[in-house]
Amino acid sequence: MATFLLEIGTEELPADFAGSALQQLEQRVRRDLAEARISSGAIRVDGTPRRIALRLEDLPDRQEDRSEERKGPPAQQAFRDGLPTPAAVGFARRCGVDPEALEVRDTEKGAFVFARTIEPGRDTAEVLAELVPDWIWSLQGRRFMRWGNGDSRFSRPLRWLVALLDGAVVPITLADCDPPLHSDRLSRGHRLHADPVVIETATAYVGALAAADVQVDRQARATAIRQAITAAAEASTARPDLPDALFEELVDLVESPRLIEGAIEERFLALPPEVLSTVMRAHQRYVPLQRQDAPADPLALEAGSQLLPRFLCIGNGLDAAAATIRRGNERVLRARLADAEFFLAADRSTASIDRREQLARVTFAEGLGSLRDRVERLEWCTDVLLERLPIEPPTADHARRAAHLCKHDLVSQMVGEFPELQGVMGGKYLLAEGEPRAVALAVLEHYLPRGAGDALPGSDAGAVVALAERLELLLSIYAKGERPTGSSDPYALRRAGNGLLQILWERGWRLDLLALLQRCTSQWAALFPAFQVDSGALAAELAEFLRQRLVSLLEEEGFAVDVVQAVAGEGLALERVLADPADARRRAELLQSLRRSGELSAVQAVVQRASRLAEKGTLAGGVCSPSGVVEAVLFEKGSEAAMLEVLMKLEPVATGNDPNRYRELARGLAESAVTLAAFFDGADSVLVMAEDPAVRSNRLNLLGVLRNQAAVLADFNRLAG
Repeated sequence: MATFLLEIGTEELPADFAGSALQQLEQRVRRDLAEARISSGAIRVDGTPRRIALRLEDLPDRQEDRSEERKGPPAQQAFRDGLPTPAAVGFARRCGVDPEALEVRDTEKGAFVFARTIEPGRDTAEVLAELVPDWIWSLQGRRFMRWGNGDSRFSRPLRWLVALLDGAVVPITLADCDPPLHSDRLSRGHRLHADPVVIETATAYVGALAAADVQVDRQARATAIRQAITAAAEASTARPDLPDALFEELVDLVESPRLIEGAIEERFLALPPEVLSTVMRAHQRYVPLQRQDAPADPLALEAGSQLLPRFLCIGNGLDAAAATIRRGNERVLRARLADAEFFLAADRSTASIDRREQLARVTFAEGLGSLRDRVERLEWCTDVLLERLPIEPPTADHARRAAHLCKHDLVSQMVGEFPELQGVMGGKYLLAEGEPRAVALAVLEHYLPRGAGDALPGSDAGAVVALAERLELLLSIYAKGERPTGSSDPYALRRAGNGLLQILWERGWRLDLLALLQRCTSQWAALFPAFQVDSGALAAELAEFLRQRLVSLLEEEGFAVDVVQAVAGEGLALERVLADPADARRRAELLQSLRRSGELSAVQAVVQRASRLAEKGTLAGGVCSPSGVVEAVLFEKGSEAAMLEVLMKLEPVATGNDPNRYRELARGLAESAVTLAAFFDGADSVLVMAEDPAVRSNRLNLLGVLRNQAAVLADFNRLAG
């Protein structure tokens, strides 16, 4: 068994391409090897900023032979008097076998001749030489480039190619490169090593590169970086501020990781901690060190209580260059933080209320006015929400004030330089100017959640303004006539819809979204007469959009697809789904729980059977009381009376407003499953479609009431068996 090595040498690759390229390559290789009939042991795909490496272990010398059976002419046409006819001879020739090798077999359509052909497997090296160019050029990524006079495209120019099967070079030519690349055994080490690295055999690859200061094993490199950062932070009695995205980027930025510790001038600790962290993490790829006992204050104005005056970075140089790299990183950080000092001083010289007026000079979107116009619409939405939500007067005042000032920092110099800090700086500036902490916190929180998995607003005032912000965005962009399509969503409307629902769920607020949309779309039609808004149609479209987001969120949370469809699927009344978005989630949780406990199946079987038959009746949906629609005098069997007793018992639960009514309804249905089933089966069962029209209608009404009561919990017809 052999080992194959492919190394694609490049100029410095972007970190975001390296991670995706490794996954793409592994998937393509697995697929192509299976199609090529080449078995393989371990498939290892690794990479550094200057190379993508593939190692295939336990490869056979040759492909597996391919056996193929081909069907020929009918036997009576292929042989006469036991001798092959011209039809058989021609078929045998096409198959590459002797006529004597043909077999006669019976089929459903009679006897036919068959030929078995065997295609011998080719040498593995020959097959790999054909596959490798496609593997390279199939890789996809952002901002691919051409170089020189070649026609090939890749993330960065290709500079060398190593292809070895054990110790033998597999001849491969990439003719479209400039200059054309030919495979050999010469790799390259760290940039500080000028001499080429000779790879004697595929299995010697990792060791040969390690001798040239390249740690090609990505997982080993990641482990070494994690351990070094953790140890350095523990030595400083600190916590490394290292998000997963930054860590993955660090792993793909270096070939020879070296931990370097740098210092921050004490004066810069007077800056807000988020400013230092943003400069270090997002702009310089450094790791800030947080004090272990640091208070969690998102409105802290100075970093001294939260950050140490030191940082960590992962260098790509050799030990001899560590001091030079540290001084260079400290110098760059010093310049960036000095700029931040200037921005902070300039911003603090202008009152936030004055910046709000400056929003009038910034266009929000074509046809939608300025950012100040948007803030005024957002304030209107805040007032409407406060009319409908259970918010105490002091909190409501804080929400209104926050809505009035929530966008002022968009024209600040700090946010102009660091857009990631919008909202954060706005809240800090307001607190420094003497605004109530609740107002400043609401301004900071109104951007939350910023994306999937992000934190939600922690205060009622912040949650109200966050709802208003998303509501205004949806109304304005939809009124303008733009919609999210496929993967295109430039205004992040899907994220806005998700955030709106997540906030309502997390706060436990009951909010009739359909009534809210109807109120708001009428206002938007008056605000933008040029758009010729049909308020009713716009409200319906936005309602359907929010229903789709609700379905998507529930499925992302792990709820079964059929459960989600039963509580919020397309076709269900929007009035029911959106009158209280949290209600649909509670019902989905209950159904999932009943399914896990095994209680759902018995109820489901009876309700679904009742629903199918009830469709033949005339009882309207929503009728949950048997009074006036079911007449006991028409009963002929005890099972009818028993069912009526169940329906009367469930009626107050199905029509009530108790928060626990769904669990009580589910329990009542489950406890009555045997009684309900007896209506259909057993010695006392009835024929629903009786000949007497009155009896038939009475029984269908019984089933219709049962269907309607169960529908309070879910549309059982959408649940899978």
